[in-house]
Amino acid sequence: RFVLPYYTADNNDATARAVIAHPDRQGLVLWLGLIAIVTLLPGLLALADLLPSSRLKSWAFGLLVPGYLCLGILLAEDYVLWSGVKAHESPAQIAALLHAAHPSANVAVAVFVAGHVVGTVLLGIALVRSGRIPAWAGVAVAVSQPIHFVAFVIVGSPALDLAGWSLLAIGMA
Repeated sequence: RFVLPYYTADNNDATARAVIAHPDRQGLVLWLGLIAIVTLLPGLLALADLLPSSRLKSWAFGLLVPGYLCLGILLAEDYVLWSGVKAHESPAQIAALLHAAHPSANVAVAVFVAGHVVGTVLLGIALVRSGRIPAWAGVAVAVSQPIHFVAFVIVGSPALDLAGWSLLAIGMA
């Protein structure tokens, strides 16, 4: 998300204009999104054997698995933005496409946000409690996505967002 050309709180017109101004960055977002889709869930599942069975683990995985599976819907919106630019559509036309999205996209976004933010906090706590990894790594996982949420949704700070996602990567590694 560090290279994302728009801020999530932008309206659809501002988002379209930002992507029109930076189509190469949006293209990179799509490639990185593809990598995320094929690595987040396997990375999570690799941790499954580290954790003993518990309600905390069940809740963490119960939120994270559907959350990560819904990531594709977010990437689809980024694809619509990039495709609109490549088709030489106006900002208003691109914004109209985003506005016309099926309601299932909003549900998927909600599942993704709740799943990856709350689920990651629970996963981090479960990792710390397991004692099978250094405590700092579990703490890094636990705080990573709340930092991402604040950075990306509330304050619009790509650098802070990068820090949040980096904490997740380091903690999971």
